[in-house]
Amino acid sequence: MLYSPFLTQFLLSDWDPMTKNPSPILLMTPPMTQLNTPYPATAYLTGFLGMHSYHVEQRDPAIDLIHKLMSRPGLEEVFEEVCANYEDIPADDRPLAINFFIDHVDLYLKVADPALRFLQGQDPSLAMRIASRRFLPEGVGFSALHQMEELEGEHYLERSFGQVGTQDKAKYLASLFLDDLAQIIKLGIDPRFELSRYGERLAASNPSFDDLHDSIHGQETLVDDYLEDCVLGYLDEVQPTVVGLTVPFPGNVYGALRIAKTVKAWRQDCKVIMGGGFVNTELRSLKDPRVFEFIDYITVDDGERPLLCLLEHLAGERDESQLFRTYVLKDGQVSFIKSSKEHDIPHKDTGTPSYRGLPLHRYLSICEMPNPMQRIWSDGRWNKLTLAHGCYWSKCSFCDISLDYIERYDEAKADLIIDRMEQLMAETGQSGFHFVDEAAPPKVLFAMARRIIERGLSLTWWGNIRFERTFSPKMAELMAESGCVAVSGGLEVASDRLLKLMNKGVTVEQVARVTRALSDAGILVHAYLMYGFPSQTEQETIDALERVRQLFQEGCIQSAFWHRFAATIHSPVGQKPQDFGIELLPLPEINFASNDVDFIDPIACNHDQLGIGLKRALYNYMNGIGMEEPLHIWFDNQVPEPLVSPNLIAEALRSKL
Repeated sequence: MLYSPFLTQFLLSDWDPMTKNPSPILLMTPPMTQLNTPYPATAYLTGFLGMHSYHVEQRDPAIDLIHKLMSRPGLEEVFEEVCANYEDIPADDRPLAINFFIDHVDLYLKVADPALRFLQGQDPSLAMRIASRRFLPEGVGFSALHQMEELEGEHYLERSFGQVGTQDKAKYLASLFLDDLAQIIKLGIDPRFELSRYGERLAASNPSFDDLHDSIHGQETLVDDYLEDCVLGYLDEVQPTVVGLTVPFPGNVYGALRIAKTVKAWRQDCKVIMGGGFVNTELRSLKDPRVFEFIDYITVDDGERPLLCLLEHLAGERDESQLFRTYVLKDGQVSFIKSSKEHDIPHKDTGTPSYRGLPLHRYLSICEMPNPMQRIWSDGRWNKLTLAHGCYWSKCSFCDISLDYIERYDEAKADLIIDRMEQLMAETGQSGFHFVDEAAPPKVLFAMARRIIERGLSLTWWGNIRFERTFSPKMAELMAESGCVAVSGGLEVASDRLLKLMNKGVTVEQVARVTRALSDAGILVHAYLMYGFPSQTEQETIDALERVRQLFQEGCIQSAFWHRFAATIHSPVGQKPQDFGIELLPLPEINFASNDVDFIDPIACNHDQLGIGLKRALYNYMNGIGMEEPLHIWFDNQVPEPLVSPNLIAEALRSKL
């Protein structure tokens, strides 16, 4: 699933009701999300509040934290901490990554700043030195590359990037260097640390707040200290009376609470408001009052209307009982207030996102594997926009279709979207756009493509779609002409029986024809895949892999990723398990987060064991390797032979959409 639209929910400002001018509001996305581009939530809300004449500042502590940790001064402190933490542990008992770092620390310190500058695009001439393989230390973070070279030979990189792809090759190597540093920090300083999932285990579907509470009040690490330094710098600069934290994923929750603790220590009367995708999906049964030690308000679902209501409340113009979808602490108890008189802001009236205040020049373009579609998420900076609120299909049984961000569909007109794109290009100086819809509605998408061409705009865009038959070769050509370079979409289980059961509304053969039309138009295609769906057998899983192999072989898709199915309490599977032949296990007492729910499937299948082989096969297919090999070579255990015709996809492509 891509970014849920309007994971913006967050905060407001304490302002003087006599002047009607707000005091400064500071918006932040806690670490960690992406390193190449800002997460869009604060930009969405900054644009919205700007329409209402509020003074808003936004900062991204994640990118500043990375620069502090991985620059030379930061690594010098990392080295001191690592040595202190492993002082009493014999070298033979230490992780390989730690020993390698200690043995080569002088080289790490020497190249850290140049590598960061290169990934920022500020020192492209360094590419030839990095690409030579004589510049960067190649620690454990390079293990995937070393494995590919063992498999494919020492010239694997030259075959992947060509003899003249020096910049891309160097970017790949520098990205592996960052991964290596992240592993060192995780192993040597803070086991919670990851580049995109900081402390995720503490929050994801955790019914109790105990783990997070204990971690926030526990001993601080160097990572915590650096994050606090970043936040204190923002607070002293902006002097906000309100701080808003958007928490899109479980991996942002720990950072959010760390930031909130810092804010309250800086100024107790500064209001802290939290919202975002994690809140929307997992905190709908929140009861633990300890969450409010540092958080004053928590808003649910779209944040624009709750925000305006809170502003009126803080201005003395609205009673607390008239707040909208907001958690507050009353008399020591968590209370959820939802005024029945309010409604959400229409999508057309939410305004144009604004990146004002974010350090766009500091973001890092990352390439973690040579596959051109895989790198699109992490390489280059993208302006984020949404064509429509919600999902126009909203029927998939595995999806949280009962939640507002999917259920309530509200589209914008093509001309308004183009106007917003032009405003963003003027503000940022960049013409790349990522549409973060759950699934871009074809009608709006095609109208937008025509308007781009009619207005003579030169830009680049990509987004998530459903592989439905409306994406014909003619429409694919239209999209490509308007600047579309890539799409992603759900093939899910790659089984017609299971696709029907999950109400996906597509067939494998239809997906083959749609993806081939897009690929023929020069548009890269990524497929989201799923395994472990209720009643899925081992044979069906192997057959699904065979269909995926053929899709790669026939040039229909260039990239894919397997997700392990999880039943959620907001999806049809979680709400009507009997329709899918499963039995849900009782949920524990929920005081904090709740989303995933365990279940019993009468079909006996070791999905965990299969998942290893599925991912191994995909990794090789995306590197152009092993598509002629029998499927069983990817699995450590014995698996059945596929029952799928070896020409299934080729034959499907002979039929027209």
